Amino acid sequence: MESCTDVTAWQEEAPPLPRGPYKPERALEDIPGISYALHLFLASHMVESEEYCHKSDPKKERLYFATGYGLIQCVKGLMSFEDEDLVAALNHIRHGNAVASQHRKRAASLPTRLAGLVVGSLNTSGVGFIKSMTDVERHAELVYAESLFEKALVGIVYSGDWLAFIKEALNMRTTINIYRQLGKFLEAADAEAQEQGRGPEDKSIDVHFRSGVYLGVGLSNLILSLMPSKLLTIVELFGYKGDRQAGLAYLMKAGGWSKESNEPAIGIKEEGIRRTICDMALMIFHLVLSSLTFDGIDIYMAQKIIDYNIKRYPNGIFFLFGQGRLNLVRSQPARAIDWYQKALTAQDQYRNLHQISYWEMAVANLSLWDVPASLECWRKLATEATWSKATYTYGKAVCLLQLGGEENQKEAAELMDRVPELRQRIAGKSIPLEKFVARKARKLKDQGGRLALPALELSYIFLGIQHAPQDVIARKLLPLVDAALAELKGSNPTQYQGGQGFWDDWSLVHFLRGICLRYVAYPDPDAVVDPDQDIGMSQADAEKGALAAFETVFADSPKVTLDHHLIYYSHYEYGRLLACKGDKAGARQHLDLVMSGKPLEGPGVTRKGKYSLENALHVKTHAALEALDKGGRL
Repeated sequence: MESCTDVTAWQEEAPPLPRGPYKPERALEDIPGISYALHLFLASHMVESEEYCHKSDPKKERLYFATGYGLIQCVKGLMSFEDEDLVAALNHIRHGNAVASQHRKRAASLPTRLAGLVVGSLNTSGVGFIKSMTDVERHAELVYAESLFEKALVGIVYSGDWLAFIKEALNMRTTINIYRQLGKFLEAADAEAQEQGRGPEDKSIDVHFRSGVYLGVGLSNLILSLMPSKLLTIVELFGYKGDRQAGLAYLMKAGGWSKESNEPAIGIKEEGIRRTICDMALMIFHLVLSSLTFDGIDIYMAQKIIDYNIKRYPNGIFFLFGQGRLNLVRSQPARAIDWYQKALTAQDQYRNLHQISYWEMAVANLSLWDVPASLECWRKLATEATWSKATYTYGKAVCLLQLGGEENQKEAAELMDRVPELRQRIAGKSIPLEKFVARKARKLKDQGGRLALPALELSYIFLGIQHAPQDVIARKLLPLVDAALAELKGSNPTQYQGGQGFWDDWSLVHFLRGICLRYVAYPDPDAVVDPDQDIGMSQADAEKGALAAFETVFADSPKVTLDHHLIYYSHYEYGRLLACKGDKAGARQHLDLVMSGKPLEGPGVTRKGKYSLENALHVKTHAALEALDKGGRL
């Protein structure tokens, strides 16, 4: 395999622009051009990538350039979240989808399809139908599925009502069906090649098509495997089931990755066009979706993929971001911030991509408990970003509250007043996180400008405590929590802060104390821990203190008036703590309680509707139970 430095030199010259009128039967001759455009994009030359696509196909009639340009607009729209960009993306994706449709093999007529049910050799559907296609028609089938997926993704984000949402969800179903058939075709072709002694793979199938099928089948399996259990039950009625390990294996196959080797087996000149997208999908799964699931997460694999692609794209913002995320997951937030800073300076063409770094830096600074630095990141987001103004404004407000002072308190109160009106809706539904921060903002107003440890609570929600170094937890976070607890212990519940919110604050402070002590006793499995650091307490003491803190929340749960979610999240965290101790039966008992749907607040307590962030907790709890069954990490 050639070295990464050779790869960079190989990509320097752009392929010549297409000449003469476009002929659909020669569509695959555009693959080197769109591959060059993709490499430009990944190397943080986004505008140049767009320009190259436009010059290569001004009429947007060429199969790969029309759909490739639509993909670029899809990324732009999802990054900005602006209606104008989302509408433009949808239009370009729809056009690319129409171009792909024109290149597809025409489906057989109804009488022919009926005859095909009797005479299998007619090849009117399934693997036989795909086998009867030309190379261009097979690529068109693949690109059609990809553009449908992009259209559904952007459409779900943009749609304002459930009817539009359902329509796009049906497009997802079509996409998965196409990928399924393409995957079966590839398996059948490779099996035939093995039987005939032509090697493990059918060499007549080009690597670009192959990498696209790996991407589609891999992502389909991953997406289905990540669905909540209730939704998965419905999906399985239609015959869909996601195999997570198979999905990861398909994505790894595109680059020739294996657990045994630090280098991929497939060289750059032999790779398919979608290989790098498969790498990015693996990176996102291992480093971002690890916040929602446990099964299949492999940080070492993520490290190998990032090391390789950072050499290939030293200025590529996506892989610089990935390196930052890797350090954050390893509880090295200071190193993570350095990489996010590099991502900020990597490009200035798509300003909206900067917001990913600012978001991650806001959380990483909370992990270091550098509240002023986190505040600056929230200010940047609130000023420039458009994804979730309510969340950014709330983040800014809670940092100001934590810093204290009359001016900060005044600005925080003004910001909190704006939070509820800044909420957005996706597919006609409120965003759960925005609903949570709006509730908290209203609570602050009702309590005369007071919230208990709101910045630390936000840090927990964004896994800032989970990824904090042990010494930061022990020397900065725990003293903060203990000071709040001392104030509560010295107060009369009926007279506390005007008689409002004592037991909610009491439960929140104990919950946060339990979280802090849990990560002192049992750091995150991926955390890099300095064995020589002195954190001032033993593992046994930290574990004992964490258990006692959660048990206090359980004991006083009937007295909680508003923040009922603390009780459910306490059972989840208590279950995970018991699993760390080796008490699997106890862990299962508490995790099952969360999933049971039963009210856990205690007798005589009535709660209207769902508690805050309920769906997110169910996803995490379902993943924790799966990991418990498989003896995996928690």
